[in-house]
Amino acid sequence: MTVTLKNLLGISLDAIAPDKALVARLLAAAQRNIADAQLKGLSTENRFDAAYKAIMQSAMVALHANGYRTLTSKPGHHQTAIQTLPASVGLPQARVIVLDALRKQRNLSDYSGDLIPDSAAAECLASAVDLLAHVRAWIGAHRTDLL
Repeated sequence: MTVTLKNLLGISLDAIAPDKALVARLLAAAQRNIADAQLKGLSTENRFDAAYKAIMQSAMVALHANGYRTLTSKPGHHQTAIQTLPASVGLPQARVIVLDALRKQRNLSDYSGDLIPDSAAAECLASAVDLLAHVRAWIGAHRTDLL
C-alpha cells in the first residue's frame, strides 16, 4: 500500500485550510534562518540549528500547501514533515535521506551534546537552500493562489 498524506490523517497529520499569510510568513522565516546560518560569527552548532530550522519551516510549508500539518502533540513530527516531502512536493527520495540524516544529527546534538562537524553544518545549509527553492518552485507550479 502506498502511503499518501490522506493515509496519515489522525495518525501523524491533521487536515487544515491552507493560509496564504501563513505560507508567506514561513517562507520568509526560512529565508531569514538561511541568512542566519551563513553568519560566520555563530558557532557551528548554531549555524546548523538555523539551517535545520529553515528545513523544517520549508517542510511545514510543503504540508500546509497541501492542506495538512503535523500533529505536534505526538512524537516524530519532524520526521513526519521530512518523510512526507515526496508526497507533498515531489522531493526525490535521495534528498529525503539526506534531510533525515540531518534530523538525526540534530537530535544527537540537542539531546546528547554531540558536536556538529563543519561539514554537517555546510550540508545542512546547502540542503536548506535547495529545499526552500524546491518548495517555492512547487508552490509556483501547483498553488499560485498561495503566493
